[in-house]
Amino acid sequence: MSPSPNGAKGAFTFVLHSHLPYVLSHGRWPHGSDWLNEAAAETYIPLLDILERLVEEGLSPKCTIGITPVLMEMLTDADFKAEFQGYLHEKIEAAEVDLAHFTRLGQRNLAEVATFWRDHYTSLAERFADRWNRDILAGFRRLQDAGHIEVITCSATHGYAPLLGQDTSIQAQVKMGKRVYERHMGRAPRGTWLAECAYRPRYHWAPPVQCKGAPAPTLRKGVEEFLSENGIQYFIVDTHLLRGGKAAGVYIDRFEALRLLWKQYEAAYKPRPEDEELSPHQPHCVRSYVEDKDPVAIFIRDPRTGLQVWSGEHGYPGNPRYLDFHKKHFPGGHRYWAVTNTKADLADKEEYMLGAVAGIPAEQAMHFIQIVKEQLAERLERFGSPGIVTAPFDTELFGHWWFEGPQWLYHVLRGLALDPEVDLTTCGDYLEANQPSHFVQIPEGSWGQGGHHYIWLNQWTEWTWKHIYPAETKMQDLARRFGDSADSSLQRLLRACGRSLLLLESSDWPFLISTWSARDYAELRVANHSDDFTRLAGLTEKFAAEGSITDEEWLFVDETEQRDRLFPDIDPRWWAELDVPPRAEE
Repeated sequence: MSPSPNGAKGAFTFVLHSHLPYVLSHGRWPHGSDWLNEAAAETYIPLLDILERLVEEGLSPKCTIGITPVLMEMLTDADFKAEFQGYLHEKIEAAEVDLAHFTRLGQRNLAEVATFWRDHYTSLAERFADRWNRDILAGFRRLQDAGHIEVITCSATHGYAPLLGQDTSIQAQVKMGKRVYERHMGRAPRGTWLAECAYRPRYHWAPPVQCKGAPAPTLRKGVEEFLSENGIQYFIVDTHLLRGGKAAGVYIDRFEALRLLWKQYEAAYKPRPEDEELSPHQPHCVRSYVEDKDPVAIFIRDPRTGLQVWSGEHGYPGNPRYLDFHKKHFPGGHRYWAVTNTKADLADKEEYMLGAVAGIPAEQAMHFIQIVKEQLAERLERFGSPGIVTAPFDTELFGHWWFEGPQWLYHVLRGLALDPEVDLTTCGDYLEANQPSHFVQIPEGSWGQGGHHYIWLNQWTEWTWKHIYPAETKMQDLARRFGDSADSSLQRLLRACGRSLLLLESSDWPFLISTWSARDYAELRVANHSDDFTRLAGLTEKFAAEGSITDEEWLFVDETEQRDRLFPDIDPRWWAELDVPPRAEE
């Protein structure tokens, strides 16, 4: 590892993972496109604002920001831009109704908060139209082009790679993700976020769910192999995958259903012995194969800084004066109550006081910076070389789940940018200056509680994989038979099949089922995408055999394309054969 050029104790980077499933034309409220509207209003625009503010102050925020391909496609969709403006005006009108209501009842503090919401959403609407020209993604692209942030990619629809039944499916997810990134960002990605930080090495794999059409047991490639073949240089993993020890999940504090589900698996959970000689504060090369390929690096989540932010009970978001996420005033949906106590029920929440939070995000930021410096100092003393603290979080945590989160981010980034003891950097920049030479083999796992797959594969979600596995097998068959056809109509049908399969593979559906946060909606999405794929596959075979399908059948194809307006440059041949098939180890 190269020493820090300016004598700093080490480096730091946030890795902010921005993702939502494809929700356009699939409902609005309570489940659907309003998820995207909320995230844009509460997280993406506030994040852009603080990054631009730092740049205007002469500082470079140096965040590593993941934006998934499916989110890129939605943020640039014309229908989203129009609907989002309408959504903001609805929020303004709702705040005005609340203001009149609270004023009439003499509830002065609540009226003051209603005035804040009216002005807040009015400002958001103005900034979206004028400052960001209705193009949120372009704002992140400009920051990257200027060298202030690094944007990384992900699998196309956040497919959960270790459980997918065909290596060609992982190949298609990775290639589609790279292609979408290049189309929107004008360059190739250096890094990627594995959905749910879920990794699987190379080994002889058997499907965990048996069903008609499920794949046969076979030698499967390590996930890092697909990344290497597509020029991806690094990804992020949880601490336990590197060094063992207890895997503390990032979502379990947020969802009661996950705590109940975990109790069924906890007794059988045996953490690996912890290897303290493996430092989480440096990148490592990961390899689970024998072929000669470019190595892929891993950055490791720092558990101590993670706990300070992820935990709603023990972390910064649980401050009693902060805005409570759960309690809302209807019909407008604005929030007027404070956290009060993380154990308090909704009836016991106190009113949110606008002036009461002043200074708290800055104080918490100073505390966080001190923890970062302590971690780097311990690393330097023990290993004799500076390292990097990597702090990955869901971007939507900041602003959406934690309203004051963007303010906290601003103070952390500003403090670190001005601190001579810490190099604020991105993963790609750090890797370029500090190429790792240490190779490790890491086990299968994720950043879910217990470190494995139970959130995405359990008694509530097993049925979803019985739809995914046969569809993967059928898609591979169709691609092998017709992928090289010169017939444009047949290629159109194959692209429609691939698009429906990618949407079916989204890890969001089993996650939402397991958390009970939008269970009915997720189950319906699985069923609908499975039905779409099955019918489209049948139409593909019919067209290949007969040379035509009916006008009504073409109308169905048209409707799927208009409803699911993403991935126009999909290549069906990705599902036919692997670019680099695995060789059996000698």
